[in-house]
Parts: sequence; C-alpha cells; structure tokens
Amino acid sequence: MVIQSKGWGMRVRAAVIGGGVAGTASAIALRRRTGAEVTVYEAYDTAAGEEAGRVGSFLSLAVNGLRALDRIGVLAPVRAAGFAFADQCMWSASGRLLGRVPRGRLASDTLHSTTLLRERLVGAMRAEAERAGVRIVTGRRVTADSLDADLVVAADGLWSATRTALDPGAPRPEYAGLYSISGISRDVPLPGDAFHMVLSRKGAFLCLPVADGGVWWSAQVASPRPPDLAHPPQEWLPLLRELYAGSRTPAAVLAGAVESDRPTLMHELAEVPVWHDARTVLIGDAAHPVGAGQGASMALEDAVALADAVAAAPSVAGALTAYDRLRRPRVARMTKAAAGNREAKTPGRVQHRATQALMPLFLRYAYPRATAWLYEPTA
Repeated sequence: MVIQSKGWGMRVRAAVIGGGVAGTASAIALRRRTGAEVTVYEAYDTAAGEEAGRVGSFLSLAVNGLRALDRIGVLAPVRAAGFAFADQCMWSASGRLLGRVPRGRLASDTLHSTTLLRERLVGAMRAEAERAGVRIVTGRRVTADSLDADLVVAADGLWSATRTALDPGAPRPEYAGLYSISGISRDVPLPGDAFHMVLSRKGAFLCLPVADGGVWWSAQVASPRPPDLAHPPQEWLPLLRELYAGSRTPAAVLAGAVESDRPTLMHELAEVPVWHDARTVLIGDAAHPVGAGQGASMALEDAVALADAVAAAPSVAGALTAYDRLRRPRVARMTKAAAGNREAKTPGRVQHRATQALMPLFLRYAYPRATAWLYEPTA
C-alpha cells in the first residue's frame, strides 16, 4: 500500500547512493510507503556490488530484520532465498556443547532467523525494487551534491564518502582485531537442525548445513594486527587449518573445505555525530556498522524508519530530524552489545577459559533477558 506523505504538494524525488542491502531496502520502503520517485545509484556494474561472486559470503537476518522486510513486502522472496534456523548451538573448542539458544528471536517467536548468501539477498531485493517501480542505475559513482533530488539517502557503506562530506571531522573506521574468511565444505557430519558457533581462542567459527549437503562456514580470526592481504589466495586455507587444528568442529569443517574466499577485515567505527543535513541522510553501515550479526537487520530497520518519517513529516528536513531522534538510542544500545560480542571473540588465554566456564550459565539464565529488547516486536 502506498502512503502519501502529509504536507507534500508533490511527490518526493529520492536518490539512493548504494545498491546494497541498506540502499535497496530504503528505495523499496520509500517507494511503497510514501509513493516517492526513487532512483538507486550503484557504483559497481551489478547491484550486489563488490560482494558479487564472493565465495560463501553469507549473512543472517534476525527477526527484527525480517519484520522490517515484511513491512515493505519483501519477506517471502528473501526467506525463499535462504535457510531458516530456529536455534543456535554454542560449542567449546573441544567440542563440548555450551548451550542451545533461539537464534535471532525470542523463544516464543515462530518467525525464525534466515541465513543466505549476500548476493542472493541483494538480488531478491533488487527484483522487488524494480517491481515496485524503482529505477536502478549501475556502474555509476555519484555524490550527494551532484544529485537533483528532494531527498538523498546515503547507503554507501563503511567507507562512506558522504559521511565525510557531511562532517569532515567524522570518525574513520578502525581495524577491530578480527578478520574473517568464508568458504564452503563438503562431506562434513554437522548436525543439520541448528546454526553453530564455536568459541575458540583463535576466534569464533560459524558454520551451518545447507540444503545441497554442503556446509557454509566463516572463520572470524582474532589478530591484533591485520593480516597481510598480499598472500596468494591458495595460502589462506592451509593457514586456517593450522590455526584451528586444536578446535574439533572447525578442524573437521576446514578439512572438508572445497572453496574459500579472501580475508575481509572487520572494523569498528566510533559514534558518528552527524547523520544528516537538510536533505541528505546516512543509513546502515554508513552511519553505524554494528556487527554482531545485526548489520543487515539494523539497516533494514533504518530503511523502514526513514520511510515512515518521510511519510509523517511536513518536510524532508523535519523527517530527517525525526528519523535521527528515533534511531539513535536503539543503534547506540546495539553498538554497545556488539562491542561486547567482539571482545568475547578476541580473548586472551585466561579470559577465554573464564568465558568457556561461564558461558553455559549465561546462555541458560541471562541470554533471554539480555536480548529480549532487540527481538520484541516494535510499533
């Protein structure tokens, strides 16, 4: 259903910089919830951007992200493109089960977290955007001041040029002490009814069974210094096998690896003071790369919140002020939680032993209360 913005004498002309998850979702939300005329500008030749063709580059959407998709009419095709998991099993490096918890949801929620390749998510959303009447231009790099639009949505990612244009003193991303390598394995006896996370002293190791009998995995390696990305691609998998040789499940999964990707550095960003001016606004990683498996879900929440603000406000400037006021407290809370999540993945020897000992108690007694605020339905 299209909702016309209150107070507008003409339809809003919106331009979106970035054709990834945040940008495409924002375009659909603005088109379907406000009737805006929307054009998406993607710098790469494909809407999937730099993620196109990357081996095993997957992400998960928790129920808060899935509800945002439902509000813009994209839930069904996205769920069809991935795999739903009700639960997550947490394991020690030795193979001891530390706990089993609902994954990305409340225990009572019948909507289950969905994991899918990033490229398939963007592809499904791009198809819905075009169906909604959004114009998508690929292979063109633009800046906010070059666009003739009433509203410019900057979904240009972690290294956002728009962030610096809005505020030359804006913080810069910093290496967070982790890098990740994803891949695909075959012939690995992995329990098929849950998403799995192994807490190793080398970092966290994520793995999940998929419908074709394979296993998708992602090694999040703790390293105080960034790795040398000049290493040839064929050297990374042997390195991972050496790093995780003492961890039962990761060692088994990596032994069956048939494909792996290049490393991706994980970054953190200090709070961004300026999210918008009178007509340009940052969303998603451009404003707040939260991590902890919530990056895409928070970006989807941003998209819906922004469209709702535009629909309700008498001007673009008023809408952006309202959006900022609404989103900052929730994003700040998520950012704090994500920082704790990173610390758990980069422990020293003593801290790692303490985490292994206390994790079963935390998962059983504290985890539901600690995450309820995030997964409870919001208006």
